[in-house]
Amino acid sequence: MPFDALKTPVSPLEKALEEASKTFSLPSVLPDDVGALQALLVTQQKVVQTLHQEAQTMHAEMQIIRDEAQAARIEAQAVRDEAHAYIIRMLEQATLARQRMFGASSEQTSAQSRLFDEAEVLAQSSTDAQDTAPIAPEDTQGTSTAATQPATKRARGKRAPLAAGLPRVDVVHDVPEADRTCPCGTPMVLIGQDISEQLDIVPMQVRVMRHIRNKYGCPGSQHAPVTALLPPQPLPKSNASPDFLAMLYTVKFVDGMPLTRFGRVLERHNAPVPSQTLARWVIGGGKLLQPLHNLMRDILLDCSLIYMDETVVQVLKEAGKAPTSNSYMWVQSGGPPNKPVVLFDYDPSRSATVPTRLLEGFKGYLMTDGYAGYNDIGRTAGIERLACWAHVRRRFVEAVRVQPKGKRGKADEAVALIGKLYRIEREFKDASPEERHVVRQSQSVPALAEIHAWMTKTISLVTPKSALGTALTYMKNLWTMLVRYTERADLPIDNNRAENSIRPFVVGRRSWLFSDTPAGAHSSAVIYSLVETAKANGVEPYAWLRRVLRELPAAKTVEDVEALLPWNLRLPEISPIPLP
Repeated sequence: MPFDALKTPVSPLEKALEEASKTFSLPSVLPDDVGALQALLVTQQKVVQTLHQEAQTMHAEMQIIRDEAQAARIEAQAVRDEAHAYIIRMLEQATLARQRMFGASSEQTSAQSRLFDEAEVLAQSSTDAQDTAPIAPEDTQGTSTAATQPATKRARGKRAPLAAGLPRVDVVHDVPEADRTCPCGTPMVLIGQDISEQLDIVPMQVRVMRHIRNKYGCPGSQHAPVTALLPPQPLPKSNASPDFLAMLYTVKFVDGMPLTRFGRVLERHNAPVPSQTLARWVIGGGKLLQPLHNLMRDILLDCSLIYMDETVVQVLKEAGKAPTSNSYMWVQSGGPPNKPVVLFDYDPSRSATVPTRLLEGFKGYLMTDGYAGYNDIGRTAGIERLACWAHVRRRFVEAVRVQPKGKRGKADEAVALIGKLYRIEREFKDASPEERHVVRQSQSVPALAEIHAWMTKTISLVTPKSALGTALTYMKNLWTMLVRYTERADLPIDNNRAENSIRPFVVGRRSWLFSDTPAGAHSSAVIYSLVETAKANGVEPYAWLRRVLRELPAAKTVEDVEALLPWNLRLPEISPIPLP
C-alpha cells in the first residue's frame, strides 16, 4: 500500500483554506498608499466572505451526511429489531405447534385424552371396587328414580348409576330337586331369593318388516275392493323403516360413525346397504325434519341471549369453490331455561352477512368470540354484543407456554387476574340473580378495573406481534364487550356454551372428514340441530328420533309438529312403541 494512503484524510474545509491561501497572500511589505491598502483590505474581506460561505455550505453538507448516517443507523436498528421479533415469533409458533401436536390437548391432562393403551392406562388408575358398575335399583313404579328424587351433586370422579328404567330379564337358578330334602327327611320350602344383577347387551338386530295389508272385496265382484292403508312413511320411496333411520342418524350424528363404516356393520349382519343409499336417506331425513328445525329457530330468536360460533367443514361439490376450500357450519345456542335450543346452519361463506341472515329479527345479547365477521350484527339496533373471556384467557395461556421454562412472566399475571373473574363466577354460580348481580358489581367490576390498569401499563412494554403482544391487543380491542357481562346477573362470562354445542360436530368431523354436496351439509346441519337439542333437554336421541320419525309423516298441522319437540316429549312419551 502506498505511504500516502496511510496519511490522515484532509477535510473539505482544509482544502478550501489551502486553495484560498494560494489565491490570495499578503505581500511581505505593505504599501504606504492608503488607496492600495484599502484595495488590499477589500480583497481580503471578499476572500474571508467566500471562505465563510463555503464553510457554511460544507457545514450544511456535513449535517446532511450526519443525518443520513443517523437515519441509516436507525433503519438498521429497526431491521435488526424486526428480525429479532420475527425470530421470536417463529420460535413461539414452533413451540405452540409442537405443544399442539405432541402436548396435552388441554391445560389439565386427563386419562380420557390419551389415545394409546387406553385400557391399560385406565385400568392402572382403578381399584378392585371398580370391577362392578353401579346399577340403580329397579324402578317398580314405571318412572325414572332420578325424576322423582331431588337432584344431588355427584362426587367428583364417581360414575352415576345406570338408569333404573333399564329392562330386567329374570334368570331363575333353582336348587336340584334331589337337594331339596332336609336332613330331617322333610321336603324343603321356598323361603326367599338371593338376587344379583349383571349388565347384559343384545347385539344390534337387523330384520325385515313385512307390511301386510289385508284386502277385502265384494263377493259378487260388483264393487271395487278395499285395501288397508299403509301408515305414512318418513321416506316413502325408500324401504327404510322409521326405526332404521333413527339408528342411522344416531350412529352418524351422535356417535360420529361414517356412513361407510356403518355400511360395513350392516354387511356383517347380512344386510348390505350401499353408502350412496345411506347418504340419500340422510339427505331425505334432513328435508323431512326441517319443520322441527324451523320451530326451534322461532323459539331461539324469541329469547334475550344467544351464543354463536362457527367451524370449518369441507364440501367437495360446492359450486364455485375448490374441493379443498373451507365452508362453514354455524351454531347458535340459547332458548328459555326449560327449552334449550342448539341450531346448526351450513353456509359456504364466513362473511358478516351470514350471522346477519341467521339472526334476522333477534333482539338481545349476542355472545361471540372476537371474529370480525360479527361486527356488523353487533352494530345492529337492538343487539348488544358480548365477548368471550375464555378466548382472551386462552391467548394468554399460549403466551405462558412460550415463556422460558421455570420463569414467571407477564402472561402469568394476566392468567391470574382473569382467574379472579372466574373464581367469582364459580363461587356464586348457584346464587340468586339479585345476589349474583350485587357480587358482580362489588367484586367483578373492581377486578375488571385492575385488569384494565394492568393492560394499559403492560401493552406498551411488549412487542406487538409476540404471543403476549397479540393477546394484549386482542383483549384491548374487545374490552368494551368483555365488561358487559356485569350489566345483568344472567349474562355469561364466556362463549363456552356454544363451543360445547359445536364440539360433537368437530369430533364427528374427524371421522367423516367432509361432506360430498351442499345438500348433504344442509341435512347434516338439520339433524345435528335435532340430536344436540334433544341431548340438551335430557332426552335420549335415538328413542326421541324413533318417535319423531314414526309420527312426523302423519303430522298435518303446526301443533302436530310442535308436539314432537324434545321438551314436549319426555321419557314416558318416548318409550318404545309396540309394533302392530
